Parts: sequence; structure tokens; C-alpha cells
Amino acid sequence: MPTGVAIRDVREQLFDAAERVLLRDGPSALTSRAVTTEAGVAKGVLHRHFADFDAFLAEFVLDRVHRMDAQAAALGDAAGTGTIAGNLTDALTALFGSVAVAIVPLVTYRDGLRARLRKDWPAGVPVLTDAAIMIASYLAAERDLGRIAADADVETLAYTLIGTAHLLYADRDSTPPEAEAFRKVVNTVIGGVVRA
Repeated sequence: MPTGVAIRDVREQLFDAAERVLLRDGPSALTSRAVTTEAGVAKGVLHRHFADFDAFLAEFVLDRVHRMDAQAAALGDAAGTGTIAGNLTDALTALFGSVAVAIVPLVTYRDGLRARLRKDWPAGVPVLTDAAIMIASYLAAERDLGRIAADADVETLAYTLIGTAHLLYADRDSTPPEAEAFRKVVNTVIGGVVRA
């Protein structure tokens, strides 16, 4: 990049480049050089906007977590419509079809990133914790509408669904699970609490 040429939305450009590298090559390939090369900018651009690479990665992870807000709102709006299993399957498929699956090993892989995230995120892995909150909120709304048993433990159901989804999607070398196979798992997890 020539000196003196303005870069529009450099942070977003770098975050998008990091996502592409992470999805294509995995967490071990995610370096500042790989990100800047993918973004088509000089290496110094990243260090001009972030204290160090772990600071960049922490902001990247939190940015991707905040992108889930629209998905959480859409799932909340779906309460009382369609089938509960269908709504959950769609939400989990969208979540785990995104960069979320790749963020989990990234956070696990980098000690410095985990330490930075702990300042803003005291427990759990950000993407998975946020997803569990999203699912539990949706299930609570369905419980309030009487479509789920009044005594249903929505937090445990949410963690079970997130854990199951993560196990189904975690193998990055194979194709995602078939929608019907995933729907079967969702139905199994929530089958005992769904009301006709």
C-alpha cells in the first residue's frame, strides 16, 4: 500500500482478513503477517491500530460475538412461531456455519488472547457463552408462551444444544452435518419439554 493512501474501514478490513485466514487455514496460521497480507496492507497498519497482535485478536473475537446480536434478536422474535425445533435448528446452523466454530480453537490455542478476553469476558468462550445465552433466552420466551414445560431448565437445555452443535460442527475437514441429522439431535434434546 503506497504511503499517503487512506484505507477505508481499516479495522473491518483487518477483521475480515483475519476471518478468511482463520476459516481457510486454522488458528495456527493466523499471524499478523498473514492478516495484513490477506488484507493487502502493510504490516505496520495493524500495529498502528492495535497495541499488539493479541489485542487485535481480542477485538476481532469480540466484534464477531457482537455480530450475534442480530441473530439473537431474530431468534427472540421467532418465539411463538414455527416449530421450536425448526427455530433452534436454523439458529444453531447459522451460528455454527459462521466463524464461531473457528473462534473456539483460536481462543484455546492462544494464551495471550485468553488472558485479554478474561478482562471483558470472565468465564467461558465468548462465542459459545453468548450463543448459550441466546438459546436460553429463546427457550425462556417459548416457556412463557406455554410451548415448553413450565419447569423446563432452559439454561441446561441451552448448554446441551450448544455443546451438541459444537461437537457436530467441530470437524473442519468434513462437510457440515445434514440438516435432518441435526434436527434429530435438537428434537432429542428438547423433546421432553416441548408441549403440543
